[in-house]
Amino acid sequence: MRDWYHIFPKNTGLSLYIWIIFCVLPFYFIFRSTALWEIAVGIIITILFFAVYWSTFNSRGALIYIGLSLEFLINVAMTVLFGYVYFALFIAFYVGNIRSRAGFISMYVIHMITTVGAIVFAFFINYVLILSHLPFLIMTILGVILIPLNKHNRAKQEALEDRLEDANQRIAELAIVEERHRIARDLHDTLGQKLSMIGLKGELSRKLMDSNPDSAKKELQDIQDTARHALKEVREMISDMKSVSLEDELSHVKMILEAAEVKHDITVEANLEDLPMLSESVLSMSLKEAVTNVVKHSKAKHCTVRLTETNKDIFLKISDDGNNRKEVEYGNGLQGMRERLSFVNGEFHVFSSANGFEVNITVPKVLRQIEEG
Repeated sequence: MRDWYHIFPKNTGLSLYIWIIFCVLPFYFIFRSTALWEIAVGIIITILFFAVYWSTFNSRGALIYIGLSLEFLINVAMTVLFGYVYFALFIAFYVGNIRSRAGFISMYVIHMITTVGAIVFAFFINYVLILSHLPFLIMTILGVILIPLNKHNRAKQEALEDRLEDANQRIAELAIVEERHRIARDLHDTLGQKLSMIGLKGELSRKLMDSNPDSAKKELQDIQDTARHALKEVREMISDMKSVSLEDELSHVKMILEAAEVKHDITVEANLEDLPMLSESVLSMSLKEAVTNVVKHSKAKHCTVRLTETNKDIFLKISDDGNNRKEVEYGNGLQGMRERLSFVNGEFHVFSSANGFEVNITVPKVLRQIEEG
């Protein structure tokens, strides 16, 4: 069952408590009346409004328009009888939630006409009450005009983003399939011929073992050389698949930040060609994980990536201005970065404050000397 507070509009700039005040406020207008029957009618139609709103807000089909019709009538009644027009704001979000273009336009026009008409009619009945909160009425009318349009356009944008996400997921799946096919082709080209050659030469060596031992030895030597060459090619292929280019990863994270509309400043002050393969892979994976965290969790508007080197170390800094907690929680991503860096004797530090989040990664250059040795 849906939680009761889910009916309140989201992403409005107003907190949940403000919307609760809008729910309580009609009773203030109702109890201004002196007649007991007016108070009873006001309470009943207010409860009816929220019951209809709660039960039909996320519905589909004809139930939406039935609910809206009742809410239009209740909004007009509350405006005329008690001068309370703020139910129109709730209805504005309801109208913006309609996906059908024709249904949205028709309900949008009806809502504007009924709201403005009710305010004008209430003005002639009790103009003193209407004039007493005229600025709020003007803001309500502007909300009735603008909120449904904004909500409807945002819903369309979210639908397009969902379709884009599905398309990207499909592309990623196809890329995985293509990569598998490529690996299969490489394995076939690398091992297929050589294994066939080893099989043929092994059969030939068996036949020549008694009749021509020297030729058999030569064939066995060819088998040994072919096996060594095949093993070398397999190792090179696996090494290429495992290694991750830091230059390519920098370009990739730039695309990710641009797609997420995060302003970025990427500075490279290091010779990437001299990076050892293991260090480059660790730095690339750490960079990808850090930037992914920025996009997913920080809500940052700006991200800075800086790669520098000294005589002893390679230093990578990723910082953002997002809304981060003061206490750092080491989830799977940060823990994975720490574990990868431990293999290369690297250092990993994170700093979180009200101004943003910062990841500092240091990898020693001693690995280069070991590889060269």
